[in-house]
Amino acid sequence: MGRKSFYILLLNILIINSVAQTGGDNVYEFLNLTHSGLISSLGGTNVSLYTDNLNTTYHNPALLTSAMNKTLALNFVNYFAGINYGLVMYSLSYPDIGNFAAGITYLNYGSFTEADPSGVITGSFHASEYAFSFLYSRGFYDNFSAGINFKPVLSHLEKYTSFGFVFDIGGNYHSEAGLFSAGFVIRNLGVQVTTYAGEERLSPPFEIQAGITKELAHSPFRFSLALRHLQKFDLTHIYDDPGDSRQNSGFLENMMRHAIIGVEMIPHRNFYISAGYNYQRRRELRIESKSSAVGFSWGFGINTSFMNIEFGRATYHLAGSSNHVSMIVKTDKVYNKIWTKN
Repeated sequence: MGRKSFYILLLNILIINSVAQTGGDNVYEFLNLTHSGLISSLGGTNVSLYTDNLNTTYHNPALLTSAMNKTLALNFVNYFAGINYGLVMYSLSYPDIGNFAAGITYLNYGSFTEADPSGVITGSFHASEYAFSFLYSRGFYDNFSAGINFKPVLSHLEKYTSFGFVFDIGGNYHSEAGLFSAGFVIRNLGVQVTTYAGEERLSPPFEIQAGITKELAHSPFRFSLALRHLQKFDLTHIYDDPGDSRQNSGFLENMMRHAIIGVEMIPHRNFYISAGYNYQRRRELRIESKSSAVGFSWGFGINTSFMNIEFGRATYHLAGSSNHVSMIVKTDKVYNKIWTKN
C-alpha cells in the first residue's frame, strides 16, 4: 500500500470513529480500564509519563523504551460487585531494531445465575473479555519516539462471543534533562469483526488523548496533565429537568471535563506518593446531596533496584472505590541476584 493510500485509509477511519460517543454505545468498553496502581492514582489516564514503568505503555505505546528491557508487569484490580481484571506484560529491546512488548488484559465479570423465562433456575454462566497486546516502539533522534499497539479482542458473554481488533498509535517527546515530556495517542482505532448474535456492528471506544508531564528541578514534585476525548468537544449531557445542575453549562465546563490532573511527591527515588483528580468522573458519578471524594484518587509506590510495587485507589461513587495493585519485576536483575548468591 502506498503512503498516500495509507493516509487516505487512516483519515477515513478517523472520520468514522470521531462521531462515536464517549460511552454507552461502543463495544469493548473494557479497553478503557486502568490497570496500573500509579496511573490509577493519577486520575486514570496518563500518556506522557516518561519513566521505566512498563505499565505506562498500555496508555501510550511510544513510552516503551530500552530501559524496560526484560521487564515483567503484573497488575490486579479489585473492582465492583465481584468483578476483577488485570494485565500481564513483558518487554524486550533490541539495539538498532526497536523495543517490543507483549501482554494480555482480562476482565472477569464472575458467575451469574441462569434461569428460564418462568424464573426457574437452570444453572449458572460466566462472562469475560480479553485483549492481547503486541507493542513496538522506536526512538527518533534523541528526544522523540513513536509506537504502535496491536490489540486483538475477544469478548465472551454467556454463549455469545465477539471478536475484533484495535490499534493504539502514539508519539512522545522528552527533554534531554528529563524534566519535561509530552505525549499524543490515538487509542482503540479498529473494528468489531464478528458480533455476538448477528446484530449491527458497533465501534470500539475510539479516543484521542494528549498530555504533558513536568518535574521540578529542585523539588520532589512531578505534575501531569492529561486531556481525553479530544475528538469530541462536548462531553456534557442534556437532562429532562431544566433545573438539573448537570446541564450543559458552556465552554469552561466542557474544557474541564477533558482534563485529568495528577501530582507525584518523590521524596526519595525508592518511594513516592501520588494523587489525581478526574473532573468528568466527579461530575457524572457524584450524588448532588453528597459528593464526597468522587473523582479523586491516590496511591503510593516502593521502588527497588529489581522490583517496584504500586498501590492506587480511585473513588468512582459513594458505593465504593477500586483498588489497583501492581508489581513490576526487572527479571534480568532478579536473575543476577539469584546467580550471585549461588
